[in-house]
Amino acid sequence: MMADGKRGLRRGVLLIFVLGTVGLGAELLLLGHFAAWRQQVPLVLLALGLVLLAVRLRYRGAIILRLFRLTMLAFVLGGLLGLWFHLNSNMEFELEMYPTLSGPELLFKALGGAMPALAPMALAQLGMIGFLYTYQHPALSRDKPGRTKQCSASL
Repeated sequence: MMADGKRGLRRGVLLIFVLGTVGLGAELLLLGHFAAWRQQVPLVLLALGLVLLAVRLRYRGAIILRLFRLTMLAFVLGGLLGLWFHLNSNMEFELEMYPTLSGPELLFKALGGAMPALAPMALAQLGMIGFLYTYQHPALSRDKPGRTKQCSASL
């Protein structure tokens, strides 16, 4: 019974991940977030995450989950880099407008700037949700010696 509860929870987390990934991807496409190569990185990561999940539906091996985890790490790092790029661009703009700004005043102006500084953290959040999906996944524990083999049809 406990395995069914974990499986249901894992499927729910997966649904949240897929909806968030599709939604964020659509948002970025509608915003034209692909002019520079740096803007294309989140789109590529989002597509890769969905492709790996599609492959996971056919192939149940742990290697796909490990690749998915690695991609989730890239989601988190990409979100943090995006935060830096957005914040840095906003700071540069604010300093052009108000050269005397500094410290917390500059930071708060930049956080509310033209580029949504905190928006890239949605990618990092999806990465953490993806990690949660793989947490104690039965397919990962089957590969480790000394662990009991579990027969599970879980996603």
